[in-house]
Amino acid sequence: MPRSHALPVPADAPLVRARRQRVQAAATGVAVLKGLSRLGGRASLTALAAQVGESPAKVHRYLQSLVEEGLVAQDPSSQHYYLGPEAIQIGIAAMRQADPLRAAEPALARLRERLEVTCFIAVMGNKGPTIVRFEEPGLPVTVNVRVGSVLSMLWSATGRVFLALADDSRVEAMAREELASATPEQRQQLDPHDPLGRLREEVRSLGMACIRDVYLQGISAVAAPLCDHSGRVRAVLTALGATGGFDASPQGPIAQALAVEARAASAVLGHRP
Repeated sequence: MPRSHALPVPADAPLVRARRQRVQAAATGVAVLKGLSRLGGRASLTALAAQVGESPAKVHRYLQSLVEEGLVAQDPSSQHYYLGPEAIQIGIAAMRQADPLRAAEPALARLRERLEVTCFIAVMGNKGPTIVRFEEPGLPVTVNVRVGSVLSMLWSATGRVFLALADDSRVEAMAREELASATPEQRQQLDPHDPLGRLREEVRSLGMACIRDVYLQGISAVAAPLCDHSGRVRAVLTALGATGGFDASPQGPIAQALAVEARAASAVLGHRP
């Protein structure tokens, strides 16, 4: 009867096993930090264990290591854990690198190529919403806006997003100045009793601004905010096109694609809805 032969054990098997254990330990430590962050940066051991799906005893072991490294601290009165000074320094360093233009530039290329629309990024400048990045498809729509163009607060989709979501007295003042100089035809497009308030409500309810033949005749546009970790609007992502072939409805493919890209860029900036 033939004898069975055991397979030889690789000489580096202990090293491979140790490396795998270190990777798994690091992943669990990162999961604990992420769980603490998702719970607002402070939580009890029980709540944190439930958040990461591990036993309290296991999470406690990892917390002790994180405390030693300064990534987590513990409140002696409540026994709750919270993000420590080293974690705060990491967060500050990340926020310094959170550039809305760098975060949203890849979205411009994707929107242009996928939807074949003109799109741009605007920030709030001294004179109003100002275009700082601009992309056109192969067959561009003729519009008199380029990098450096300042847009209307009330009549552009970009400006309406800033008006609705930016907590800035300058934005309010610019909008009221435009309203005071609006023509009767322009005023007919706004609510007669609360023109600015109703514009804000509409944008906030949709999470974006959609216009048709408002800012430029024959041109439609949709715009969505890029928000940072504090919820502040850092920039606005806008797509526009000729009204005849541009679906500016909030449920349309252009608006939905724009919203996805704006949320992704906002996530890079640290925003959580």
